[in-house]
Amino acid sequence: MGLLRYNLFWDSIPFCTMLYIDENYQKKGYGRQIIEHWEKDMKIKGYGMLLVSTQVDEEAQHFYRKLGYKDCGGLSIDIPKYKQPMEMFLVKEI
Repeated sequence: MGLLRYNLFWDSIPFCTMLYIDENYQKKGYGRQIIEHWEKDMKIKGYGMLLVSTQVDEEAQHFYRKLGYKDCGGLSIDIPKYKQPMEMFLVKEI
């Protein structure tokens, strides 16, 4: 139905690099459940802060804000071959 993948940003901050929910399961609370499970797991492991990101033209930013994540910056690449919408980063204390 879906997956969450993360790594450690700066070798110390859990950073969700992908949250994917199959179309058939979207808008049914599974994304929230996966994020909340990840948050609890990271807290048990001793982390106090989490990062997520999404492009500014994607709806995911609203999903993350509803879960308590706050905007904390962005990354813009204007090299023509690699240009894309700005990647925005959101942070949450756990």
